[in-house]
Amino acid sequence: MAFIHRVGAKSYAFADLKELMAKATPPRSGDMLAGIAAASAEENVAAKMCLAEVPLKAFLSEALVPYEADEVTRLILDGHDRAAFAPVSALTVGDFRDFLLSDAATPQALAALAPGLTPEMAAAVSKIMRNQDLILAARKCRVVTRFRNTIGLPGTMAVRLQPNHPTDDAAGVSAVILDGLLYGCGDAVIGINPASDSLPVIDRLLKLMDEVIRRFDIPTQSCVLTHVTSSIALMNRGAPVDLVFQSIAGTEGANRSFGVDLSVLKEGTDAARALKRGTVGQNAMYFETGQGSALSAGAHHGVDQQTLEARAYGVARVFEPLLVNTVVGFIGPEYLYDGKQIIRAGLEDHFCGKLLGVPLGVDVCYTNHAEADQDDMDTLLTLLGAAGVTYVMGIPGSDDVMLNYQSTSFHDALYVREVLGLKRAPEFEAWLEKMGIAGADGRLLPADAHHPLLGFVADQAA
Repeated sequence: MAFIHRVGAKSYAFADLKELMAKATPPRSGDMLAGIAAASAEENVAAKMCLAEVPLKAFLSEALVPYEADEVTRLILDGHDRAAFAPVSALTVGDFRDFLLSDAATPQALAALAPGLTPEMAAAVSKIMRNQDLILAARKCRVVTRFRNTIGLPGTMAVRLQPNHPTDDAAGVSAVILDGLLYGCGDAVIGINPASDSLPVIDRLLKLMDEVIRRFDIPTQSCVLTHVTSSIALMNRGAPVDLVFQSIAGTEGANRSFGVDLSVLKEGTDAARALKRGTVGQNAMYFETGQGSALSAGAHHGVDQQTLEARAYGVARVFEPLLVNTVVGFIGPEYLYDGKQIIRAGLEDHFCGKLLGVPLGVDVCYTNHAEADQDDMDTLLTLLGAAGVTYVMGIPGSDDVMLNYQSTSFHDALYVREVLGLKRAPEFEAWLEKMGIAGADGRLLPADAHHPLLGFVADQAA
């Protein structure tokens, strides 16, 4: 189905929904690299205006990635909840934007609507929204998940404590865990990106985190961010696996490049839930995504990277994860060139994920060869805090010494909590008070040189 929009004396034609979506996307280097971006600002505006007139139901009859060739498309369309979609089924993309910004779009209404929305619908409406629109609408979306604590409650923001080490050294990892906990971070997860794929090394890291969680009765969960099949193998050996991790993308081909398909993800989910290690819930999966992954894998089907990112959230929500995050600036400037593009992408991803019912966090980050700096990250972190982001990363000095990229620090989390009045997960907040790390108001107390947590690090060093 072709689309035509006239701007002054000039007409712009778009061959199909796929081209229209790509041309309506705010500028980003990945779509330019793929050769699908608008050729001018005028064409971009024409595409946005044309997209605003497209009925939402058009996305149910015209698949951007062929149904017969892609299991993600089949998952999205076969699982679509038409009853949930009914309240907005007569709307255009533009009408839907107006609805999302209206008082009628309450948290309850948006939660009920989520199963009726396809990722393509969410991506489409995001393309015609300003940054403030993305913040306002996302703030109204409530997605609450549970394992050993409760993530996503209104007025809260969790932090993933990320104790990566270039050699997976136990003392080094333990020192960062201590540092993060004493700064009040770690309620989302204590999650390690291992330097090694060795199962014995990963098993050792799992046991290290399990020991500190059990020794101090911390209401949080751990995860080693290894391949899902490695987690399955370790669970079969009796390893203390809390959350099962996997990177996912928005097409079957891109997921295949990660070495997974939907059946493998289901196997990992079922195995983790069977362990019943959660105390307040059994949301046992942790997924990471990022704009540009499908293009990088040569599996983008000519679809713009932001729409494919939204499709990754369509994959994630089926498995009811505890956590999902977009590693927004990690893939590099080939996909998001500078701070402006990273900020826009972070707000889009957060909005689309929450609208689709996914507990979305954001790794507010960039690589050192991108045209971005920590001021850009401060801006994005603040905007996401205002938008109700589920969680962010906590890394010493915001500099990951293993992955070699820049993210957000323990201090950054303190900043955004102070400015926006954000609390931690309630169970974790109570633990911090019990341990003398924070007061009843959530503020950190003066450091105690004899705090019992220090003994854990000494034990690991020994």
